[in-house]
Amino acid sequence: MGVPVQCFFFVLVFGLAFKVRGNECDFFTGTWEVDDSYPLYHPATCPFIEREFRCQPNGRPDLIYTHYRWHPLSCNLPRFNGVDFLEKMRGKSIMFVGDSLSRNQWQSLTCMLHSAVPDSNYTLDRVGDVSIFTFTEYRVKVMLDRNVYLVDVVKEKIGRVLKLNSIEGSKLWEGIDTLIFNTWHWWSRRGPTQPWDYVQVGNQRLKDIDRMEAFEIALKTWAAWVDANVDPTKVKVFFQGISPSHYNGSLWNEPSARSCVRQKTPVPGSVYPGGLPPAVAVLKNVLRTIKKPVTLLDITTLSLLRKDGHPSIYGLTGAAGMDCSHWCLPGVPDTWNEILYNLI
Repeated sequence: MGVPVQCFFFVLVFGLAFKVRGNECDFFTGTWEVDDSYPLYHPATCPFIEREFRCQPNGRPDLIYTHYRWHPLSCNLPRFNGVDFLEKMRGKSIMFVGDSLSRNQWQSLTCMLHSAVPDSNYTLDRVGDVSIFTFTEYRVKVMLDRNVYLVDVVKEKIGRVLKLNSIEGSKLWEGIDTLIFNTWHWWSRRGPTQPWDYVQVGNQRLKDIDRMEAFEIALKTWAAWVDANVDPTKVKVFFQGISPSHYNGSLWNEPSARSCVRQKTPVPGSVYPGGLPPAVAVLKNVLRTIKKPVTLLDITTLSLLRKDGHPSIYGLTGAAGMDCSHWCLPGVPDTWNEILYNLI
């Protein structure tokens, strides 16, 4: 039960193709509605959810956040069908490449699929930075490559160097049937959590650089890799989009809110008052330059509306921390995967 082919079209700009969605099939503009048939799975039936996403077992008392369904304004979003997904992906591999937001979506998809075939055997392995969840009956591999910048961070004598023009880590992406990329969450990090000491652009090494500029250069390096290495007759490529945070209530017309804690309902309507993060425009501009078909999983707005969907104090560090960046599972990433299912 996929999306009709006629819902896709290409915008050609100086001979360059960037896949977008026609208005009649815009899955990314809509509203959140309460639907008691959701969630698609329960934490107790998905034992491999990592603690940082297990909000209900971590003590979150309200459950209404799990009962929202995304309703596009201009078309219907067919409900996720895990058996159908596994049958269509039989013998194939799907890999999420990115940071912990990619892990969030990867864990969501493995739970959605496992709950659809709870008696089907699976294995969960780790090889280096790659986690591999295999549904053995279907020979389907759902994989995660933890790669927070997409480009390389290399240990050298002077320290750790973020190389904006190098993408040797791409060797892990070869031979994968469906790739879903993501990067943004780590680009603004400074201080002890910054995982590099120098940044290299071409032959020039710097102690720092404008982070939005660095983000754009890295995306262009990744885009060049896609054009040089992806065979669109064999490989589908997606970009996850920019997953937003909620630490400033004035952006959703609640100035007294300093975080997402105690938020229990989405922002009403289909427009986020605070607008889109600047990174979205940078990403879309780079995607427009790619010659090969890349589909943007444009989840920013629908996720911005879900100020209630984060772990807050029910995440990895409990009341000692405040997580308004990642998402509870079940929760918002399940909708990302429902849309991904329909696009695939």
